Amino acid sequence: MTNNETFNKHLVINIAKQTLTMHEQQAEVTEYTVSTAKNGIGSQQDSGCTPLGQHIIAKKIGGSEPMNAVFVGRVPTGEVYDAALSTLHPKRDWILSRILWLSGLEEGSNKGSNSQGGCDTYERYIYIHGTPDTEPMGIPLSHGCIRMRNTDIVELFEQVEEGMPVMIVAD
Repeated sequence: MTNNETFNKHLVINIAKQTLTMHEQQAEVTEYTVSTAKNGIGSQQDSGCTPLGQHIIAKKIGGSEPMNAVFVGRVPTGEVYDAALSTLHPKRDWILSRILWLSGLEEGSNKGSNSQGGCDTYERYIYIHGTPDTEPMGIPLSHGCIRMRNTDIVELFEQVEEGMPVMIVAD
């Protein structure tokens, strides 16, 4: 199901405000503080930027995993994040609790490629995912993904479905 008319809910991620808002029947239902890319807005492969435009939730991953479950390559490692694990792996970009894998809908902008090369959100592995609670929210610090508090991503995960529209806007 990728026809936007079949969904009465959609998400809007606002880069300037660092928020993710769920809308239902055009009304704002819930708003979360997030963290988008430290490198800013962009869709090119290896840019470390957050892409703009129309997307969908392509895959929901981790629904049966515990809070703070660690994912590598979208697969749970069996680890549960804590301070000791963080100390053991100080350079890891932690992907925790749940993953909402995004796919762009705009050819040459956030899908496929353009004159600069690959610009495909799905192929770039851009997710909405949990991050350690020690990481600040409301400040762009990710490598391109949209980071959320673990309690927030678990709550959001239960309210969304694959194919649901996600719009990423600059402001």
